[in-house]
Amino acid sequence: MATVLVTGGAGFIGSHVADELLKKGHGVVVLDDLSGGSVDNVPCGATFVEGSILDQPLLEQLFAEHRFEYVLHLAAYAAEGLSHHIKRFVHNTNLIGSVNLINLSVMHGIKCFVFTSSIAVYGAAQLPMSEEMTPHPEDTYGISKYAVEIELEASRRMFGLDYIVFRPHNVYGERQNIGDAHRNVVGIFMNQIMLGRPVTIYGDGTQTRAFSHISDVAPVMAASVDNREAYNQVFNIGADRPFTILELWQVIAREMGVEPEATFLAKRDEVQHAVSSHEKLRRFFELPEPLPLEEGIRRMARWARRVGPREARRFEGLEITRNLPPGWT
Repeated sequence: MATVLVTGGAGFIGSHVADELLKKGHGVVVLDDLSGGSVDNVPCGATFVEGSILDQPLLEQLFAEHRFEYVLHLAAYAAEGLSHHIKRFVHNTNLIGSVNLINLSVMHGIKCFVFTSSIAVYGAAQLPMSEEMTPHPEDTYGISKYAVEIELEASRRMFGLDYIVFRPHNVYGERQNIGDAHRNVVGIFMNQIMLGRPVTIYGDGTQTRAFSHISDVAPVMAASVDNREAYNQVFNIGADRPFTILELWQVIAREMGVEPEATFLAKRDEVQHAVSSHEKLRRFFELPEPLPLEEGIRRMARWARRVGPREARRFEGLEITRNLPPGWT
């Protein structure tokens, strides 16, 4: 079987993808700087290397030593709303780090580069968001992700580097970083409950998202390297059914055994409705039966209670302090 590099493999989605690759018999090398992940997430059987995708000498050493056949690139900083205020940091991490990996993948003849993008590339597009639409990202996070997609297209034309792009959305589940105060609303709500603090909702809670349990996403991404028909394609991946933030909160409150009371904060600058089409994905992959939201939240709540709360960490090093949402100062 192949040797695969998984960046961000100590994080949430990356560790589950690494799990699935190991199940398929692949050798897995996990590269992660542990800025958002944990070494405890790295699956048994994977080789773990602590380091950054911005460390060019380290990357060159890993590519030379392990002779990877595939790269699954999941390392990123993914707080969309906050990304407006940390533009340089986001582009360094998400764009420059990705280019480092693309360059080495070209030089070492990688068979396929699998990139985790985001439906943030669409912006406030017509719904449902589909791969045929022209992206118009509205935040720095989405811009950085779309720039990498364009780089992959250019590298395919110029150098023949095959790639697959996945655009997941609102993925939640076990191993999510519930201590991150800026992203992953499911984890934020659960952590606030366990810390005994008020649950906070921005705006009136009528924003809609289709929440995707990790078990619906990771197996497909891991299987993609063996599906040559999927090469050089872009896929939305995730759940079909949208829920309002209020509906999500009621499910979480029920599974966590608390009353669904919340503190409402001023509306922040975000896409009001984000729902994507997955018809293209179904044409290329056999998808697992989707996990209902209630069951997915039940599984994550059970895990969250076991690991316990984490003190919410706020991002240090803001580059722009104007127009910060309430509670982020």
